[in-house]
Amino acid sequence: MLFDKLINYLKLDKQEFLFQFNSHPNYPSALAFSDTLNFMGVRNDAYELDKEYWDELPEEFIAIVDNSFSLVKKNGAQYSIYSDKAKTLNKEELHKSSTDFVLLFEKAENADKTISSYKPFTYLILGITILYSVFTQQWFEALFNILSLAGVYISLEIFNQKFGNTSAVIGSICGDTSGTQVANSCNKIINQDKTSILGLKFSDFSLIYFIGIAVLGLFLPVTAFIIKGFTIVSVIAIGYSLYIQAFVEKTFCRVCLLIISILIAQLLISTLTFQNTFFDSGIVLLTLLLWAVSFFSVLYINNILTAKETFQKSNAKNLRFKRNYDLFKRELTENEKISFSDNQTFSLGNREAKIRISVVSNPYCGFCKGAHEILESLLKKYPDDLSAQIRFNYFPEKPNEKYTGLLSDFMSIYKNKSQSDFLNAVETWFENKDENKIKSIAGTNTSEDLSALIQMSVENSNAGLNFTPIFIINGYQFPDKYDREDIHYFIDELIEDEEI
Repeated sequence: MLFDKLINYLKLDKQEFLFQFNSHPNYPSALAFSDTLNFMGVRNDAYELDKEYWDELPEEFIAIVDNSFSLVKKNGAQYSIYSDKAKTLNKEELHKSSTDFVLLFEKAENADKTISSYKPFTYLILGITILYSVFTQQWFEALFNILSLAGVYISLEIFNQKFGNTSAVIGSICGDTSGTQVANSCNKIINQDKTSILGLKFSDFSLIYFIGIAVLGLFLPVTAFIIKGFTIVSVIAIGYSLYIQAFVEKTFCRVCLLIISILIAQLLISTLTFQNTFFDSGIVLLTLLLWAVSFFSVLYINNILTAKETFQKSNAKNLRFKRNYDLFKRELTENEKISFSDNQTFSLGNREAKIRISVVSNPYCGFCKGAHEILESLLKKYPDDLSAQIRFNYFPEKPNEKYTGLLSDFMSIYKNKSQSDFLNAVETWFENKDENKIKSIAGTNTSEDLSALIQMSVENSNAGLNFTPIFIINGYQFPDKYDREDIHYFIDELIEDEEI
């Protein structure tokens, strides 16, 4: 299932989105899609809505158009559709090609942007090389190098696309990625390339070739003899590619033809303009070293990314099983239920909410910072659906002046300031571990009554909750088989579960 345009429009990390979507236990359902958007910071609600009410929908919503999740954007009397490709439909065409499923969303401000980390560096190298060629070499040598760089860039985009990354360049050359004969031809030639030498495909050798030629081109005219030889040999690759396209696959790929055009142009430039130079064994040895470095570098990166992709696919299948809510619920409720008194100390969120999360913690516990961050993020995301409580362990028979003063300050902040101020104080503590900062936030030197906190600590101890941090959900201890961060995957279903 492809929805590249939708992911790009929402500015989501494509690899992360697909990994989370594929690992969802209900993949590839609408529920899996909705949950993945929620996880990526795009809050949404799904509905089955008759078409007669679609005019009342917001300007942007997500629907299933032509059996694909698509972003629908109203544009006057027309609708722009973003899925695996972008297209425009009128109202009648939209209603005819879509189901009644509608997903309304609200995008978080901090949603990730899809930015390939290598591209700024690549652009810098290409720019410097072009400037060097233009200002220090003859026009035909500079033109040859620019063609080499174009080959490097296109080959790099093809290489990158092998591992699930969307390429705007390849998309603009080949057209939309599905539904058309042109698109199928590009996918068929590039993605289904049967060539494999040490795991490298024919398109990978294009990248190796152009990297080598681009580097050699910087030393023209000294390397003219070597370059001319390689451009002549490239005729074999041109013939092989045309044979595969014309007689084996029986379809032509635009991006492949563009690379062939670059090779032919370089062949003509080198043949017609490069002056013959004497054979230099030193240049030949350096050239062989250059090709070896290029080959093994591309091979190494290809193997690393292939292994990573294989691991992600395997991990996605394992996580799909692990993230099954029924399994999580069974593991959760198998634990003996813990009963606490109605002690409201350090209670947060909506006290009337059906889901109550307690965190047994200790301010001086190094591992507790992560637990508090999880609790805070849940409260921010579900302020009306969760009731939370921080249960610090404190025993006066083990006196510690700093600890007593810190808890007294926390109690003062909790009683006299807002919940957000209290949460910020806890966050500040775990960031800095500075008692004086907490005292300044409390703004008082008065010692608070900690009897309620002592009662809470006794209940923790009686329930065997001596180690920290521990999550308690409606009286059930969070199962050991899951990481605390996994609660993000189950919280929506926990809130909807009447049994819990």
